[in-house]
Amino acid sequence: MQNPASPEKLDGLFDLFIKFGLFVVLAVFCYGIFAPFLTLMLWALVLAVTLYPLQRKLAHSLGRQWLAATVLVLAGLLLVAAPTVAFTSSIGDSITSLVMSVRNNTVHVPQPPERLEAVPIIGKKIYIVWQRASTDLPGLIQSQQPKIGNISRHLLSLVASMGGDLLKFIVSFIVAGVIMSFGEAGARISLEIANRIAGPARGEQVVRLCTATIRAVAQGVIGVAFIQALLVGVICYLAGVPAVGTFFVVALILGIAQVPVILATAPAIAWLWLSGDGGTVGNVLFTIALLVAGMSDNVLKPLLLGRGVDAPMPVILLGALGGMVGAGILGMFVGATALAIGYQLFMAWVRNGAAPVVAQNPDDAG
Repeated sequence: MQNPASPEKLDGLFDLFIKFGLFVVLAVFCYGIFAPFLTLMLWALVLAVTLYPLQRKLAHSLGRQWLAATVLVLAGLLLVAAPTVAFTSSIGDSITSLVMSVRNNTVHVPQPPERLEAVPIIGKKIYIVWQRASTDLPGLIQSQQPKIGNISRHLLSLVASMGGDLLKFIVSFIVAGVIMSFGEAGARISLEIANRIAGPARGEQVVRLCTATIRAVAQGVIGVAFIQALLVGVICYLAGVPAVGTFFVVALILGIAQVPVILATAPAIAWLWLSGDGGTVGNVLFTIALLVAGMSDNVLKPLLLGRGVDAPMPVILLGALGGMVGAGILGMFVGATALAIGYQLFMAWVRNGAAPVVAQNPDDAG
């Protein structure tokens, strides 16, 4: 029969539980304070890691770390943040205008096409609702008032949340500039943390793997999708296509999901020829421009996607969609990058610490 534990051991165990409990309370308290800024800080970190090689080259020319970071931040705000804010805010304007038009009964609904009724299963139901909307929209709205009211509230809350996401998107560029200004110190701290977690033998490997994954996803996936979406948005704006922000966001999501962006430009091309007033020559030029923008990933991907570690596209897609559901537009970028990092670290662990295949780049050391 075993002897009962000594009072000294019980006191030591009791002290351990108290220390652990205090640590958990402190961690939860700190997380609660930092949680509102978590998505913003993660995206700023992704931007800083991605742009840091360029910032080092620029700092070598300018002679100042902070000056190079400032130039990159201003360029990012001018070339990326400003068009993004303009295109995304247009979605809010379109939603608000639609809600007000429905409330004021100023929406004109055309007659449904006769062939819609012949579509199996759902065609007849859609035709009946569409027909009533074109002939008696106020009556249809009145009969569906509770549902339409809930939808309107959800849409208006979406517009409000988009404003916060856009503000975070702008601030993230500024925070990334601050992080890049202290890039060398940040690299040392990252290595110390990785050594503490993974051990001195593998800490540097973990840092290189995370850095390569971040740059591969940010440049080869998000970067390509962002460039395509900006091209589509600018061309649609110049062509006078309505709801430009919707085309921008749809093209961005399709680009990240590795789905042909031509699916987003096809409705814009159809609108040009059915409702546009730019004339035949203008329609032809804008159609060619939209087709080129929709297929530009075939040129951009070989230039950007081959750098660093490639994560499977389903991982990128799930990360982007999950991040967008949980944290809005900014979460789409953070989710894709974070899930790709988690996948690469998990696969490195599955391979029992075998060195991952990383396409080394002279700029990837930072």
